[in-house]
Amino acid sequence: MSNNYNDIPIGIRLLQSFSRQCPRFHARKELCYKMSIFLLTFLAYACYHMSRKPISVVKSVLHGNCSNAQLHDAGNCGYAPFDGPDSKTLFGMLDSAFLFSYAIAMFASGFIAERVSLRYFLSMGMIMTGIFTYLFGLARTSNIHSLSYFIIVQIFAGIFQTTGWPGVVTLVGRWFGKKKRGLIFGIWNSHTSIGNILGTLIAAHYVETDWALSFVVPGIIIGAVGFLLFLFLVDQPEIVGCHPQPASQERRISNESDADNDDDDDEEQARRSEADQISYRPAPTERTPILARSQTSREHTSPGRPIGLVDALYIPGVVEFSLCLFFTKLVSYTFMYWLPLYIQSSSTLGPQLSADLSTLFDVGGILGAIAAGYVSDLTGMSATVCTVMLFFASPILLMYQQYGALSVTISVLLLIIVGIFVNGPYALITTSVSAELGQHSSLEGNSNALATVTAIIDGTGSIGAAVGPLLAGLISSHSWQNVFYMLIVADIIAMILLMRLVVKEFSTLRRSATRIRIE
Repeated sequence: MSNNYNDIPIGIRLLQSFSRQCPRFHARKELCYKMSIFLLTFLAYACYHMSRKPISVVKSVLHGNCSNAQLHDAGNCGYAPFDGPDSKTLFGMLDSAFLFSYAIAMFASGFIAERVSLRYFLSMGMIMTGIFTYLFGLARTSNIHSLSYFIIVQIFAGIFQTTGWPGVVTLVGRWFGKKKRGLIFGIWNSHTSIGNILGTLIAAHYVETDWALSFVVPGIIIGAVGFLLFLFLVDQPEIVGCHPQPASQERRISNESDADNDDDDDEEQARRSEADQISYRPAPTERTPILARSQTSREHTSPGRPIGLVDALYIPGVVEFSLCLFFTKLVSYTFMYWLPLYIQSSSTLGPQLSADLSTLFDVGGILGAIAAGYVSDLTGMSATVCTVMLFFASPILLMYQQYGALSVTISVLLLIIVGIFVNGPYALITTSVSAELGQHSSLEGNSNALATVTAIIDGTGSIGAAVGPLLAGLISSHSWQNVFYMLIVADIIAMILLMRLVVKEFSTLRRSATRIRIE
């Protein structure tokens, strides 16, 4: 058990009191906690994405498509200030306000996440995200038409959304080992697409009757889930008496360093020497670092000490994958924010049906994330897997632009395929690759780098996510075709940025094959 009972969440304390008479729970305690972490973090980040989607659905009613002045005078042509001819520019400003604030705050969020309790960090972030999502919908019920109001709400929503990704990735990386990490993260990362689907369906249900509820309902849901995390999230295995993989690594390091000094000692002295030199980290509170600082400082980066942003950039692969994610996330988020409006403008479908059809892109994203993680586990060549998927994404994007509007059947098929190849690399980089780099061998066992590395990679990608929808808003005013050309170019650049790592992976594979033949 924890050495500080008060650090255990209230809900877990209640469950522990009820489970005292259940020997099956105690036999499988660690598995039960791992499953709770998997489900809670999955649910949490699905809610984060759910609360981002309503704006992409509601755009079609904020600016109505009126063909005569009579409809405009009746108030059926949108909601001021988005009912004018510059609506796409204003929508681009809203997207950019959210995404640029998200990208900038992400770097600070990873730094903070390493130094506070993740239970408080995620709970506060989700509740505040829910409040600002609710405030966007409140504009309609309160008859607010100020562009500044919407931009301010979007800025603060973006800031509090940054609490999500560093927190959930760090938790999963802390509780689960490296075995089949790509597949585990691939399945777990489907929360992104499932959250997008839920957000789209909820917003689409209310968009033609009362679009305020498209924001209010997701806002209430994410706030409630944030409170659920406060009650049940165990952010450190040690708090509940579990001993994860990092602890065993610390034990192995201590044993190896003392192996040559115990030859002349008896068995009892050896056990005492080992016990004295093994360092177990204390349970954290909201006032203490998440991972304990090491007692003895080592060279440049001591185990357990949070690293800085500059130090993290020296980890091999961080820069390449960060820049690659800039362009892959640019493509993914352009689809996320503009796909429902594009489908409506290129077909005869209404706002609700266009939003429903757009969810197929996220269905493909689920399949792509799982496939990318599984293949990465089999080959150990993450950069190559990303490059191959990016290579196929470019022509498929062009095919969707050319033939997606011919029929619903063709659109359904192409949207799923586009989702597979666009979201596959994005999901692999933000999950399995980030966790791997955050525990790179060059860190000498310092697992405290995980949140910082995750924040750098996702923060850089988020800048691309902010640039994409902004450019799409400007370019789509002239031609949707040019938007797709922009996305294809972004995929090609992302592929080029990984070529050095691809060459390195093939060189490693060739050396391994040569070594096997020699042996």
